[in-house]
Amino acid sequence: MFGDLKRSRIIALSAAFIAMIALGSWVSVPFFPVPLTLQTLFVLLAGAVMHRYAVIPVTLYLMLGALGLPVFHNGIAGLGILLGPTGGYLIGFIPAALIAGLAYEAKSARVHVIGLAMATLIIYTCGICWLIYSTGMGIAAALAIGMLPFILGDVIKASAVYMIAKRLP
Repeated sequence: MFGDLKRSRIIALSAAFIAMIALGSWVSVPFFPVPLTLQTLFVLLAGAVMHRYAVIPVTLYLMLGALGLPVFHNGIAGLGILLGPTGGYLIGFIPAALIAGLAYEAKSARVHVIGLAMATLIIYTCGICWLIYSTGMGIAAALAIGMLPFILGDVIKASAVYMIAKRLP
């Protein structure tokens, strides 16, 4: 283990991205039922930087929140958050980080853009499905409340990730 630079880099980046995702959760605009935060920006950026290993900090972030550390939006925590209406979006961070990460393993800018779009869509898909299940609302209402108001913000966040990642080595 001594001298394993790749493992050391993964550990250091995991700690950094857990902190960034948690800090991004504090930048929160109240919205019903899902607040608008910068968490998704850092989840996607983790994928761009850590590639497939981005699943590690995202999963650890969710585990820390489920165990009671105040890392979710506005410092809330607990398993109840993951089981509440916002839980699907949070759980969707894991496959989103993997999709973005795998896309960034390719050299093509087109694949990067598609990966960021697919990662964002998977967050929406998980979130909308859980929103429908947990609240009993219909699909049209869930889309109107849980996706449509956030599309512009998520396009801006994904664009920011793309621009930032282009400048990284």
